[in-house]
Amino acid sequence: MHHLKEIHVWRKAVELATYIYKTVADFPSDERFGLTNQIKRAVVSIASNIAEGAGRNSDKEFVQFLGIANGSSYELQTQIIIARNLGLLDDNSTKYIEEQLDEIQKMIYGFQKKLKV
Repeated sequence: MHHLKEIHVWRKAVELATYIYKTVADFPSDERFGLTNQIKRAVVSIASNIAEGAGRNSDKEFVQFLGIANGSSYELQTQIIIARNLGLLDDNSTKYIEEQLDEIQKMIYGFQKKLKV
């Protein structure tokens, strides 16, 4: 078992989730059950799957949950592009989120490699 609060990628994912929740609060109310909901679910899934994997009994299981978290990060990346294309996100917010996602994806990949050794 791993100490969750010591996992840097988990902390980054929580920070991104907090930022995104604040950002999508400004989306139109008619998007509340559409893209807004999907974005929130994907971003929470990243941190949540890292957390669940950290609590598992083996590094093999942890690697599997890191893979799920990474998949959610790509799902979120797609949703962010759609939100930008629809004019729901400005270029600065989009760039910041994409940079954070890129870093999180690299960290997840590196962590998976470390755990597979």
